[in-house]
Amino acid sequence: MAKAKKVDVVTMGCSKNLVDSEFLIRQFKANNIQVAHDPEVPDSEVAIVNTCGFIGDAKEESVDTILEFVEAKKRGDIKQLYVMGCLSERYPGQLKKELPEVDKFFGKFNWKEIITEVGASYRRDLMNERSLTTPNHYAYLKISEGCNRTCSYCAIPLITGKHQSRKMEDLLDEAKRLADGGVKELQVIAQDLSFYGYDLYKEYRLPKLVDELAKINGIEWIRLHYAYPAGFPLDVLKVMHDNPKVCNYIDIALQHISDNMLEKMRRNVRKSQTYKLIEEMRKQVPDIHLRTTFITGHPGETEQDFREMEEFVKDVRFERLGVFPYSHEEDTYAAKKYQDDIPEEVKQERADRIMEIQNGIAAELNRDKIGKDLKVIVDREEGDYFIGRTEYDSPEVDQEVLLHKEENEELTIGDFYQVEITDAEDYDLFGIAKI
Repeated sequence: MAKAKKVDVVTMGCSKNLVDSEFLIRQFKANNIQVAHDPEVPDSEVAIVNTCGFIGDAKEESVDTILEFVEAKKRGDIKQLYVMGCLSERYPGQLKKELPEVDKFFGKFNWKEIITEVGASYRRDLMNERSLTTPNHYAYLKISEGCNRTCSYCAIPLITGKHQSRKMEDLLDEAKRLADGGVKELQVIAQDLSFYGYDLYKEYRLPKLVDELAKINGIEWIRLHYAYPAGFPLDVLKVMHDNPKVCNYIDIALQHISDNMLEKMRRNVRKSQTYKLIEEMRKQVPDIHLRTTFITGHPGETEQDFREMEEFVKDVRFERLGVFPYSHEEDTYAAKKYQDDIPEEVKQERADRIMEIQNGIAAELNRDKIGKDLKVIVDREEGDYFIGRTEYDSPEVDQEVLLHKEENEELTIGDFYQVEITDAEDYDLFGIAKI
C-alpha cells in the first residue's frame, strides 16, 4: 500500500507492551506518519492493536478492543486494521479464522514488519529511540524479554520464549537518550529482573546495570519492577542503600507462601527462604517498600494453604500488594497436570479476604507518614489537585499524593518537591509542598 499518512496505535496490557508501542511509534514518526496513541475515536487510515494474552480477563479485553475496531472499519472510519502483540503471538491461527476482518496479524517480535506493511521503512539507526506515551518526566526501560522460569500457571514463556537480556550498552544508550529528552524517572522493567545479564555475561548484572543507570545526568529516580525471589541478586540491595537515585522500592511477585502451593506452582523457593529474603531486604534497606502479588485458588490450594497466606500478609505487612484469582491458562503446566478444581466464587472470596487485610495494613502504614516530609514528583493536574507520587509509588499501580491547589502554590508538572504529609487515606496521601 501507499505510505499511510496517519496511524492509530492502541496498547493493551502491561508496560512492557507499551514500550513496544513506543518503539513502533518512533519509527512511524521518522517516516513522517502522524500517530495517535489510544485515541478515543478512530480517525486514521490504519489502526494497530497491540494485544495482551496473559490471562483470561486481559485476553477478553484485547478481543473486545479488536472487535470495536472491526466495527470502525465496517463504518469506514479506518481502512486497514492490524493486530500485534502477545495475543496474536499465542493464537495466530485461531485469530485469523475468527477475525477475518483483520487485514493482518503480527506476533510480539515481528512488529517491525508492520512498518513495511504501511508503506514505510524501518530505521535501524533509531533502534534505541522511542516516542513516549507517558508524561515526559518518566519512562519505562525494558531490559529483557522472555522468561526461563517454569511456573505452573504462567503462559508468558509460551508467548515470549526464553529469557533474552538486552546488551547493557544499548540500555545505557537508550536511557541517556530518554534523559536528554527530559525523563527524570526510570521504571526498570522485565518479566524477570533477577535473571538479567546471565545469558549474555554468565553473571547476574542487575546491580551493575542499576549502578550505571544512576550515573546518567538528569535521572533522579530509578525504580525496579518484577523481580523473582529464587536467585534474587542481593547485591542490588547495596546499590539501593548507597545510591539515593535508586528508589527504596522493589516489585517482587511472591504468589504464595505455603510450601505445598509453592511446590505445585513450581516456584523453586520455600517458605523459609521467602521469609529470609524479606528479612534481608529490610535489614539492608530499612526504608524499603515492597510490592508483591498473590494468586488465590490455584489448583490444590486448601483452606490451610490459604490461611498460611493470610498469616504471611499479616506478618510481613507489605507496603503494596495485589491479588489475582487463578486463571486456568491452556497449555500451561497447571492446565495439563491439574483440574481447575476451586470454584470461581471461592477464588474471588479468598482474594477479597487478602485485600481486606491489606486495606487495614495500608491505612496504618499511610497514617505513619503523616507529619513526615517526603520527596514527591508531580505527574498531572486533576480538578482541584496536583497529583504526585513518592519514591515508594510507581505510576498507574500505586497510590498517589494529592496536593490541593488552594494549599499549594502553582506547581510544575514533572518537577520534584519536598512535601509535608498532612493526611492519609487507605491508598492516598495528602500534603503541602514546601517551596
